[in-house]
Order: sequence, then C-alpha cells, then structure tokens
Amino acid sequence: MDHSAAIDAALSRLHEEGRYRTFIDIERRRGQFPTATWTRPDGTETEITVWCGNDYLGMGQHPAVLSAMHDALDATGAGSGGTRNISGTTVHHNALEAEIADLHRKEAALLFTSAYIANDATLSTLPRIFPGLVILSDELNHASMIEGIRRAGGDKRVFRHNDVAHLRSLLEELPADVPKLIAFESVYSMDGDFGPIEAICDLAEEFGALTYIDEVHAVGMYGPRGGGITERDRLAHRIDIINGTLAKAYGVMGGYIAGKANLVDAIRSYAPGFIFTTSLPPAVAAGAAASVRHLKTDQALRDLQQERAAALKLRLKGLGLPIIDHGSHIVPVHVGDPVKCKMISDRLLADHGIYVQPINFPTVPRGTERLRFTPSPVHTPEMMDRLVAGMDDLWSQCALNRAELSA
Repeated sequence: MDHSAAIDAALSRLHEEGRYRTFIDIERRRGQFPTATWTRPDGTETEITVWCGNDYLGMGQHPAVLSAMHDALDATGAGSGGTRNISGTTVHHNALEAEIADLHRKEAALLFTSAYIANDATLSTLPRIFPGLVILSDELNHASMIEGIRRAGGDKRVFRHNDVAHLRSLLEELPADVPKLIAFESVYSMDGDFGPIEAICDLAEEFGALTYIDEVHAVGMYGPRGGGITERDRLAHRIDIINGTLAKAYGVMGGYIAGKANLVDAIRSYAPGFIFTTSLPPAVAAGAAASVRHLKTDQALRDLQQERAAALKLRLKGLGLPIIDHGSHIVPVHVGDPVKCKMISDRLLADHGIYVQPINFPTVPRGTERLRFTPSPVHTPEMMDRLVAGMDDLWSQCALNRAELSA
C-alpha cells in the first residue's frame, strides 16, 4: 500500500471541501486581552483582536489568577511529578477540588486534565459501576460525551435534541429495573441554546434515572456564584453528576466532575482516564482555584459580558445577518457555505485585524457552517464597531443573503 498517497488523498479531500483546518499563529499579551499579535505567512507581525476565544471573561489575564500561579510556581516548581495516585496530589489539587465542590454545592469533585477527558473517562466508566447501564444521550452532545458513551460499550439511546417527548418515549421502552442515565448539556456551544434541565430532571425522577450534565460553556458565566445554568435555575441539587471546565470562563486549564462523595470516589477508583494520567501542574491548579474563588463574587463581570453579547447580536441583526439567538452569551452567524465561511474568516483577519475561526463540518452539520463570536467584557465599543463594519463589507462581497429589514 502507498501510505503516503493515502495520507495526501485524505488531506486533499479536506481542502476540496473547504474544511481544512488552519492554525492561526497568535501571541496573547498579558494585560492587553483581547488583542494579540498575529504572525502573517510572510513572517510580519500584526496586532489583531480575538473574537472567538473561550476565555469568556478575560480571567486568563486576571491579576488574582496570575498571582496565584506565580506563587505556586515559585513554591512548588513546574510539574506535579506524577499521577494523582503516585505523588501527583498536592495541596493545590485538593484546594481546587474543594472550591469546585463548594461551587456546585456537591459533596465532592474530581479534577481531570481537561473537560473532554472528564466526560470521556466518566461516561466510559459508569457502566462498570452500574452493570447493564443504558445511557440516553442528546443527539447534539459534545464529541467528548459521544466518545465516552461509545467507549463504554454498553446500551445507549439517542434522543432528538432537547426533545423531552422523544426522551420520554425512549425511557418508556426500557424495563423499570434497568439502570439508566440521561446525559445532556446546559448550553450547547454551536447554537448557544439551553437544555431543558428541569423537564429532564422530572423525567429522571419519574423513571429512576441518573442525570449527567455538561456545564462547560456555563460555569463561571451563569448563576449568582458562577455555578452554571443549574445554579441559576436552582436545579443543581437534582443533578447527579456535573461536568465543567476550568479552561473557558475560568481562563486556565483542566476539567472536572462534581457529585456525591461515593460516586466521585468510584469514578476516581475505576476510571483509567483519571488513574493513569499525570495530574495538572500545581501552578495551574492554584490559578484555577483562584479564578473559581474570584468569580463566586464578581457578578458585575458576568453582567458586563452579557451586555456585550446582547449589543453585538443587536448590531449584527441590524445588518440583516442571520444570527442564531437563544439568549446565551454565544453569538453564531450562519453562513451555510464552508468556502465562504473560511473566506470571510480569512479576510476579516488579513484586512481588518479581526480573528474569528470558521466552524465547519464535522463540528456542525454540512450546510450549517458558521462564524461563532464570543464577546467578552474587555471587548470595547470601538472593537465592536470594526467588527460590524468588516462583517457588513464582507457579507456583501460574498453575496450572502440578508434578512429583510423593517422600516
């Protein structure tokens, strides 16, 4: 077999379909987020504004976070030195897990190197704890949840996105004595819509199912202390396992689950993705703990982010652009063509100094390609002016449809 030819053919298909992923080489600058330095293909450097980052609140630049990381680095050194079981548990890891458990009002929390690993490891391990477990999964769940459920190797059911009636029909088909778990998200990142948490909790109680929710795009962002949509809606006590990240609103790195102490202990004891992975560096854990702690009291920062998101949606709607608006902080603009989606992204960067990554298949279904903007509290009105003007210009150049504007 000509292995090189097969590799080249696979890459060529991506280029032909307009979905070859290009990494944009940028350098963030402390204290100046959301601006960054972009190195152009010719080697020259240009100042740009990042409009697609997941550091939703700018906490990756916050003095409290940086100070905690510097202190831990100076005190402990760079790495953790091992897995959590073999010398890799420090006071910083324990303190972070305590902060997370308190955030969600749960008995315990367990730290992973990423929320992807937390989802994958937990969902693939649960059938070992509950033999015969059937997992019912929303069809738009994140790839990490899908992969974890696939690797579990057990029985599963997929219900239509946010379709509680379909979920009920699937639950009714299962014997009452079969263990069940419903896996879903609070905020779905591609459309920015919310999961029907209360209705799913009602079904779970009716049918004796466990609940597993991914709050990755909500923790830090919603609720009086940043506990996510489950905290905002006073439903966290009805969720058995909450998954979250420390790499988005908290601006650092890592993922976690939170729940009852014995269930978290069982995951800790059985999940290979936890047992055999080197733990996060203590400085990272310290910075994440400082971020979680700070955002428990900084409602003003959350409010300002929501104001920025609402303003951007209003202005882009005013241009007649097809905004997907479900009321969350995420601002997706539907393009519907992978080539034009990438073209707009490339031209925004090269001509306007605006960086937004195109979102193409397989992240979203074909024909739903989009640009996804994530405004933060530190995006200024002047930055928004430049973005809106650039989108207006390029939308016309690409001859894309606009909504009819009322007089």
